[in-house]
Amino acid sequence: MTQRKQIIVLVVLLVVAGAIWYGFMRDRTSASSGTVSVAENFQLLSVENPQIHRDGPERVRKTEYKGNGRDIFSSIPPPPPQGKNHDPGPSTPPVRMTPDPPKVAPLPVKFFGYGAVPSGSNRRAFFTDGEDVYIVSEGEVLLNRFRILKVNNASLDYEEISSGLRGTAPLEEPGSSPSATQ
Repeated sequence: MTQRKQIIVLVVLLVVAGAIWYGFMRDRTSASSGTVSVAENFQLLSVENPQIHRDGPERVRKTEYKGNGRDIFSSIPPPPPQGKNHDPGPSTPPVRMTPDPPKVAPLPVKFFGYGAVPSGSNRRAFFTDGEDVYIVSEGEVLLNRFRILKVNNASLDYEEISSGLRGTAPLEEPGSSPSATQ
């Protein structure tokens, strides 16, 4: 590169640097003038007592917890209140209520049959939901919600993916309805 081309490139770079510096300084001065106008229009909030309340934290520190004997991490109801006019009656041991175990959601489709490919792969279950038919192999997911675990001759074992709960769906015969038996 000749010395003349180097001088031209240097001049062009200086012009670009000057333009960037000018734009930066112009934005900076306009931004600072804008903050002055905001600071001039600022109004304080009206507070009745602006003093620091030092007694509040001290009062909270001296507070003593008086519980009713109930475990807040348990679903067992608290014991009955012990008042002056309350007759507890004969002494009986407290009855501990155990919560019902969570139940798996039933399949929203009807399990109406099964089959297998002769090559020895997993069994496939056939489901229907009105007009739609779903064919799902063991280990696959049905409706993005249920994993088919085992396809038996008379039932189907499945697992709800979100909760990990397991359930069983019976094989339903086509055409059998409660109104047909009457």
